[in-house]
Amino acid sequence: MWSLAICGCLLASAVADDPSTAPISAPVNVLSSDLEVSPPAENWISYNGDYTGRRYSSLKEIDTANVARLKAQWVFHAKNSNRLEVTPVVVNGLMLVTAANDAFALDARTGRIVWHHEYPISEGLIDDASRHTNRGVGVWRSRIYMETDNAHLLCLDARSGNLLWDVEYAPGNKNYGATSAPLVVKDKVLVGTSGGDDGVRGFVAAYDALTGKESWRFWTIPGPGEPGSASWPGKLYTHGGGTTWMPGTYDPELNLLYWTTSNPAPDFDGAVRPGDDLYTDCVLALDPDTGKLKWFFQFTPHDLFDYDATETPVLIDMNYQGSPRKLLVQANRNGFLYVLDRTSGKFLAAQRFIERLNWATGIDPQGKPILTNVKPSAEGTKICPGFAGATNWFAPSYSEVTHFFYFKALEDCHTYFLKPQEFSEGKEYYSTGVKHITDEPPQKNLLAYDLTAGKFTWRYPQVSAGSSAGGTMSTGGGVLFFADDANSFEAVDGLTGKPLWHFNTGQSIDASPMSYAVGGKQYVAIAAGSDVFSFALP
Repeated sequence: MWSLAICGCLLASAVADDPSTAPISAPVNVLSSDLEVSPPAENWISYNGDYTGRRYSSLKEIDTANVARLKAQWVFHAKNSNRLEVTPVVVNGLMLVTAANDAFALDARTGRIVWHHEYPISEGLIDDASRHTNRGVGVWRSRIYMETDNAHLLCLDARSGNLLWDVEYAPGNKNYGATSAPLVVKDKVLVGTSGGDDGVRGFVAAYDALTGKESWRFWTIPGPGEPGSASWPGKLYTHGGGTTWMPGTYDPELNLLYWTTSNPAPDFDGAVRPGDDLYTDCVLALDPDTGKLKWFFQFTPHDLFDYDATETPVLIDMNYQGSPRKLLVQANRNGFLYVLDRTSGKFLAAQRFIERLNWATGIDPQGKPILTNVKPSAEGTKICPGFAGATNWFAPSYSEVTHFFYFKALEDCHTYFLKPQEFSEGKEYYSTGVKHITDEPPQKNLLAYDLTAGKFTWRYPQVSAGSSAGGTMSTGGGVLFFADDANSFEAVDGLTGKPLWHFNTGQSIDASPMSYAVGGKQYVAIAAGSDVFSFALP
């Protein structure tokens, strides 16, 4: 199941005066205190860089004055995937990436393989899981954790890639999948699943990082008699969706875990699931030690449009509306940007960020959408934003330099159709589907939002069909990096949105960037198509 391609201890032929060929000397030994470092600098230890989800790197060797000189340093090609969605993790010069169910350790300076762990892809999966997508790893001590396409949690030795244990964590319904990167909090590995469109019951589960034993499980679709179960008559709760297919964020000071949930199932037929359909389309505040629910906020009650709330819940501390606040900010798939108090879940504000929006007219003072009553129908109904949402899982970021919140938004509409269906294992559970409106081409924009002023400061339109899923990252050098819709990795001035640099990868970019440093040299990396690219100044 694993192979040792190059181990640092075997690189005896390294040329002494060429540091790029010298062995990686520092071991991987990530402590809980390392995971709490914020913002990240030399190391990018987790999917979003740190627990806050801000995707902000404090590194500033690359800045607005010199970013135009960036050059590709190396390219790593993964042979088993043509659509990488991974964000690399870097610890002490060792880069960890995933492609389908395989894990690779690379020398972050050169892209050379240090080790490669192979795990077979699963046959017979459906929907998202059948694409064998994997977004990365979690790290604790000298162990690497990753999810597989069929919802197994693997634990690997960071030194060799050797498999230490393998836990199946979503048995009982073969429609489950997994596409996320695990999140490590204290001594627990937190995981979720995909399959919210396919009739599974969502959950967040925690596993002992050392043994792989399950510590707790929070079901996002409550069972009979549990709070919130009124929407789920009979056994519908076992197929209610609400999956947890992106990693959460965490506040060590409050000891609160923030995890977001997907749409209810069936997607477009609300008649069989009356009420608000808790806890779908929510952000959940959980105790990471016990899994106990502390509070929740639902963005789209009784969702009929597939408006997953799985976009990153970003944690920001600032003076807001005249008072110091611990905020949670999310640009939601439903077309509104939300600001919550993350200590209590109190709704503070919402801001519409797209023009094509017809399912609601606004958000009321309690945070509830003011509905227009458009809904899927047998003959078809135009609904905006469309099936892909006004934004999606691609990463937002928040800059400590500009104090702006950045994300990519999509202007698009679809015709939604309704045809009731019964749940069947091994089949999707949408209750029919959508069609694109051909005379209204999609338009994607990169947006910068000033939380203090409560307004958007600039907008950078994309020039192609809005089909990529590339995210953003801001840096201490005042640069905002992002993947555009023309197959290019771009950099703009975070303050003004002025374009500064781009590199055409020749492939669709469906991943988000990160930054790291080795030997004092800053690099910026992103996955595109089947490759991982790393860039630095000459």
